[in-house]
Amino acid sequence: MNFSEAPETVVAHQVDKSTYPEDPPFHPDTDYPEYQFDALSDKGNPVYDAVRECFKQANLDSEHVGTADWNPLSGLIESTDRVLLKPNFVKEDHPRDPDGWRYVLTHGSVIRAIADYVLLALGGDGQLILGDAPQTDSSFDKVCERVGLYHIQDFYLSEGKCLQTVDMRQEEWESEGGIVTDRRKLRGDPFGYTEFDLGDASEFADHPGQGDYYGADYDTEHVNHHHTGGRHEYLIASSAIEADVVFSLPKAKTHKKAGVTLSLKNLVGINGDKNYLPHHTEGDEVNDEHPDPDPTHRVEQAIMPLVRKGMTTFPNLVPKAVSTARPVWEGIFGSTSDTIRSGNWWGNDTVWRMCLDLNKLLFYGKPDGELRDDNSESRKRHYSLCDGIVAGESRGPMDPDPKEAGLLVFGTHPASVDAVTTYLMGFDPELVPIVRNAFRCEKYPLAECALEDIAVESNRPEWDGNLTKIPVESTLEFEPHFGWVDHIEHGSEHSEAESRAQATARTRH
Repeated sequence: MNFSEAPETVVAHQVDKSTYPEDPPFHPDTDYPEYQFDALSDKGNPVYDAVRECFKQANLDSEHVGTADWNPLSGLIESTDRVLLKPNFVKEDHPRDPDGWRYVLTHGSVIRAIADYVLLALGGDGQLILGDAPQTDSSFDKVCERVGLYHIQDFYLSEGKCLQTVDMRQEEWESEGGIVTDRRKLRGDPFGYTEFDLGDASEFADHPGQGDYYGADYDTEHVNHHHTGGRHEYLIASSAIEADVVFSLPKAKTHKKAGVTLSLKNLVGINGDKNYLPHHTEGDEVNDEHPDPDPTHRVEQAIMPLVRKGMTTFPNLVPKAVSTARPVWEGIFGSTSDTIRSGNWWGNDTVWRMCLDLNKLLFYGKPDGELRDDNSESRKRHYSLCDGIVAGESRGPMDPDPKEAGLLVFGTHPASVDAVTTYLMGFDPELVPIVRNAFRCEKYPLAECALEDIAVESNRPEWDGNLTKIPVESTLEFEPHFGWVDHIEHGSEHSEAESRAQATARTRH
């Protein structure tokens, strides 16, 4: 099947061994004809070869494959473009495994391979940037050290190339036991920030949660200020808005609030203030915080507004006291690692809306805060290659177990990449709201075709062909987050209609 012939084709490549090269800057071990440097690794680098195979399977610049003139991204990236690489740099540490960052963060070997081919397409004239807004209580420097990014930068500098890194956050927090104890201002995105109001084009436009949203911080007034009175505002890092091309490099993981975190969810990392972002809804009329709150959970929810108020009123005192009392609190109300709370379940009807809004702004947002025309021809070029070599399952995105999937998924439309990756993870895309609804956006569409029209090109014969015809038994059977079990797997008894009805009409009594 030709990559360009189907309505939408996505490449799914699986390697024989689910391993990453250990030594940055992750040179290839083969002197490929198109390779523009002299440095090679004397150890194996299956990731570089797998990325290269993805581009070959996609038939990119097919007339030059195998020659020194092969430039696979030349048809997608122009020589004068500014290109932003957007990895998943959520946090430097895994709570249980010192080496767990390998299945939490986009690996540096994936970044290096993609960056090499982007630089080849730019030919020395354009600009290459890597940027992200990690979780606020993480260290951007430590993440870069973990994945070997500084070694990659140094190598490029020695070769007369430049890879600029950007921490898109405006603030970094210190936390103890999950409680914020200190905050400090950062320099922020050197390109600045752009505020947008999606208004009635937002996926929240028909959602009755106004005034009851809960975001990333204790101060719920902040997030609700930006989503009230018909306003749906977001602050986006201008590195993303001003880029000509965004190349998303997500890590394939399960997610407690969204079911999966792939290309679409990855764009949470382009925002400049996480307090613009609704994560769940906590109202008397509409509430997707918990599926069925029992008396103990109701007591916890009655206390939490007082605790939040104390944290914002006495930021130097109350957060530390709460952190000290956390073991007692968890003994009574349960730990988040094994207790559903905060919208961490299949009925979360809030977070997918926020994520798709961010995707609309990346595709259609202009530097002046306005939107481009509402058609696919006008939107920004946004490509995706998903790192699932060693992926994350179960309690994702921060505390997953490793899944040695050996998987890379590449495509020129992120919604389709996510549909294919979700399916191959063992989940039904129609039962994962962030994926399903990406194909249903009426204002500022995000998909190029219907979900059932996606074709897959793969080195595994059973994965080659129409997405919906891939045998379920050939998929990778990821374990979902416990709040999503039996609701998103292939063959789940819980239908989309049930999920929508329960999520949008949840009422407390």
